Amino acid sequence: MTQAEQILEAAVDWLTKLREQDVGEADWRAFDAWLDGHPANKAAYDAAVMLYAEVDHLAPRLRDALDEGGVVVPFPNRAARTAPGRSRTRRWLPAAGSAMAAAAAVAAAVVIAPWNVATPYQTYATGKGEHKTITLADGSRIDLNAASHISVRMEKSARRVVMDDAQAIFDVAKDEKRPFLITVGDETVRVVGTQFDVRHRDGRVAVTVSRGLVEVSPKSGGAGSAVRLRPGQQLEHVEGGEDAAVSEVSPDEVFGWRSGRLIYRDRPLSEVAADLNRYFAKPVRLDGAQTANLRFSGVLMVDGQDATVRRLTELLPVSATFSGGAVVLHSR
Repeated sequence: MTQAEQILEAAVDWLTKLREQDVGEADWRAFDAWLDGHPANKAAYDAAVMLYAEVDHLAPRLRDALDEGGVVVPFPNRAARTAPGRSRTRRWLPAAGSAMAAAAAVAAAVVIAPWNVATPYQTYATGKGEHKTITLADGSRIDLNAASHISVRMEKSARRVVMDDAQAIFDVAKDEKRPFLITVGDETVRVVGTQFDVRHRDGRVAVTVSRGLVEVSPKSGGAGSAVRLRPGQQLEHVEGGEDAAVSEVSPDEVFGWRSGRLIYRDRPLSEVAADLNRYFAKPVRLDGAQTANLRFSGVLMVDGQDATVRRLTELLPVSATFSGGAVVLHSR
């Protein structure tokens, strides 16, 4: 077997492995290492995706032919994988606890204010397809995803971030005397030192923890109680709602955007299209609700719009046309 054949075989094995239900964090790390391990690996993975799509397209006819000979061979299908179970968390904060928290906040402000002269908020933003790494004065690092906007202020008593429409990975330097506070939608994320991803898009908040502990609670005055997240947990919340869903996830999947890989598990195509519109100048549009509601699980490498759209059409029953300066996806 030639080296090229070995690489293609490995790519097919990876495509199969990453579609399995029990794929874990170690698998994603190994896949990333393999993808970057040889210049031909990326092209081989693309070829494997196309091969999978071709086999899937021919599967009914092959099944019929094999059935005639008394043999049935299972083929992979496009059915969406069942997402890991999520626990629903009711988040009610007792009135007494709220009053005590408010009193403590007022007391702290009175004591600290004379010595706490805060610097102004500094704004950071990225355009379509742009990533930016920000290193703060305390050594904390923020990796900002495409089409994102945040504001940062360093105070004597706290380090504060306000996230607008944005996604970022935070690697926070430990400082027990100055918590790191992120205002995102109607939630506040509080940490001392840890690594985590915060996504605030289209009125939805998601917080995913890779290292350390993260506390997520409603902004001051909001209803609900704090939820503490451990490594490998994700909290999802819709702004204005009273509940949050906490689930077990692979942080490497969520962090994949940092290396140009968008990884999805049973997500609607409308979400995928919205993400692509943050990367490319030519808008991606969906032809109707049926197309928008298609579910997608897989890996999209974001290295050019034409290539990314082609991969998507090979992994989903959709076709792409170009109309009015936009890419339009249609259900097949």
